[in-house]
Amino acid sequence: MKHFLSIILLLGISLTGCTSTNTKSETQTLTVFAATSLTDAFTEIGSNFEAKNPNVTVTFNFAGSQALRTQIEEGAPADVFASASSKEMETLITNKFVIKESSRIFLSNQLVVILPADNSAGIDSLEDLATSGIKIVLAAEEVPVGNYAHQSLDLMNDSFGNNFKDKALANVVSNEDNVKQVVAKVQLGEADAGIVYTSDAVASSDLKTIEIPVELNVIAKYPIAPLVESANANLAKEFIEYVLSAEGQAILQKWGFGSP
Repeated sequence: MKHFLSIILLLGISLTGCTSTNTKSETQTLTVFAATSLTDAFTEIGSNFEAKNPNVTVTFNFAGSQALRTQIEEGAPADVFASASSKEMETLITNKFVIKESSRIFLSNQLVVILPADNSAGIDSLEDLATSGIKIVLAAEEVPVGNYAHQSLDLMNDSFGNNFKDKALANVVSNEDNVKQVVAKVQLGEADAGIVYTSDAVASSDLKTIEIPVELNVIAKYPIAPLVESANANLAKEFIEYVLSAEGQAILQKWGFGSP
């Protein structure tokens, strides 16, 4: 009898252990490090991906691409990296955090000038950015959108002449850590103008904009890739495939991004 009870007890422990393991394996958390400009679009994409995968939770870390790259290099756990700059992705490839062949361009973006709703400075054209006394806010030059803005100002300088870039940069009152901070300062009236992505203007309907023509603009191409040390490699690949799918691309375009 005692022997029989021992067998039953062992079977119970064994079954309990199996149940615990299976429950754990059914629930997964996917951690995505993504450029700040992707906040609105990826939040929607993440919700849709969770709806299609009920046992998956998608957790996002949104920040400047350069900050995310540093976090990954310092050991922060992540499954997917979506960058606003190929430079940051290439650095991770060089340092063996990402396999080169797994990196794919998944969208494009471009620049636009944003103005407060009241446009109290009376800015009507790109040339007005060089008007003495106006307040401009940009992302810092090491931030992808800040770097693109400087490239665009170089093109404007070639077109407008008369030391246009120097005069415009003399009006810069703040260099921010990410593009959302640029938007916020313009919305709050702390700046008369800012240069951000078109997608950020789409997400902020309370702002006025001045288009930057193609010949003076910079097209940003965003890469995405799974991390080599991802704890959820298959799930990371599934998420990326969803981003690249027709449904994922439609969401990105709704938020103002262009096709790859």
